[in-house]
Amino acid sequence: MTKRAYKYRFYPTPEQADRLARTFGCMRFVYNSVLRWRTDAFFKEQQRVGYTQASARLTAIKKLPETAFLNEVSSVPLQQCLRHQQAAFKNFFEGRAKYPAFKSKKHRQSAEFTRSAFRYRDGKRFLAKCDEPLAIRWNRPLPCDPSTVTVSKDSAGRYFVSCLCEFEPEALPVTPKMIGIDLGLKDLFVTSEGERTGNPRHMAQYAARLALAQRRLSRKKLSSKNRLKARLKVARIHAKISDCRMDRLHKLSRRLINENQVVCVESLAVKNMIRNPKLSKAIADAGWGEFVRQLEYKGGWAGRQVVQIDRWYPSSKRCACCGHILERLPLDVRRWSCPECGSEHDRDVNAAINVKAVGLAVLALGENVSGMGQVPVSSAR
Repeated sequence: MTKRAYKYRFYPTPEQADRLARTFGCMRFVYNSVLRWRTDAFFKEQQRVGYTQASARLTAIKKLPETAFLNEVSSVPLQQCLRHQQAAFKNFFEGRAKYPAFKSKKHRQSAEFTRSAFRYRDGKRFLAKCDEPLAIRWNRPLPCDPSTVTVSKDSAGRYFVSCLCEFEPEALPVTPKMIGIDLGLKDLFVTSEGERTGNPRHMAQYAARLALAQRRLSRKKLSSKNRLKARLKVARIHAKISDCRMDRLHKLSRRLINENQVVCVESLAVKNMIRNPKLSKAIADAGWGEFVRQLEYKGGWAGRQVVQIDRWYPSSKRCACCGHILERLPLDVRRWSCPECGSEHDRDVNAAINVKAVGLAVLALGENVSGMGQVPVSSAR
């Protein structure tokens, strides 16, 4: 059994929207006030504050007359936001993340409800301190009763509910087909069989509309209603771009997992590559990191194997026929001839063939592979 989140869109009534806005505001107030208290204790007094002390701090805050509004919303989301803050501090102290940041009302808002704060009756979902059920668009059934329900509102003003459930993944039938893919910008990926997927460049498609909306937003008076309307227009364009990108990535990753038993892919340092000022926007629009992430978890559910090779392996510069490695191969060179065997290579297809060969060697020989070139090959995980 594994856990999976099922996300649905819902449309709140004005009363529900007001209740959720107050819940989001109270959570943001609690998170920021406790974070300020913990920050002062850490930097001024050199003391670490744990979840137990933070929970006691919340209890004390709720008893103050000026913060009595915290009692008007469910206490469960307030406790959950402190648990999330504790996880953020743990990641910071263990070197996996930056120091926790303060919450802003301009970004995505979310509230997590555990089993004691929601109920399911007559096919309708009710939240704590809400008399009316949520108008959820159920596009697929839930496999079981959820353990937690997360209600969120994105920057474009859309509401979503995410139900965390346990489900039993079903492995797909075993197939002998194996493939290697080379990620790129002209094509999102090129397979070892020569297939090219193309790249719709969603950001470029909406660049003119986005630029116009951003110019209009910059001219609006601060804190005015017209500025709020203009900000929502910009946010909706960004949401449209993100939805189009995610839809395409999900379709491509699902097709690769359904058709292949083994998928070999490069391990790219996207955070470092995106620092390139000339290619940063194109790399971010491609979504390489999200695509590989989808391949990994979908492959795990379906019983497929996703192998990542070492990011320093010279897949583009290595001849797939004789193994010769070029000393230099500029990015603008898309086709090249091997000086050893004379083979003509397409840069991307040759790289995909090498990725497949190295990935299969990783599966056969283990984590480290010797004799595959100047750089040792290792699986990413």
